[in-house]
Amino acid sequence: MNFTSATFIYYLVLLSNMETISIKLEDEFAKDVKRVMRKHNYTTKTEFIRESMRDKIRKLETEEALKRVDAMYGSLKYKKITNKRLHEARERAFNEIDKELK
Repeated sequence: MNFTSATFIYYLVLLSNMETISIKLEDEFAKDVKRVMRKHNYTTKTEFIRESMRDKIRKLETEEALKRVDAMYGSLKYKKITNKRLHEARERAFNEIDKELK
């Protein structure tokens, strides 16, 4: 098998495991997307949108984990906040996120 046929098979497998979605954007927003894509060297809208969605999912999951940590260990708002306590809270939160993402 040469490189071209191997590449074709890879893309065929990759594409068969994906769901197609369609979105509509306001003209100005679409122009902003294209401008940002060019600025940051994205080659396709699909690549840009996929990465944006992944980033949003990670952000939401991080926020949820931080809320759980806050609920489990108490809010730091009413306690003396030190760098050590802040570091410990971050460590616990990121360990939880890491467990969920594995």
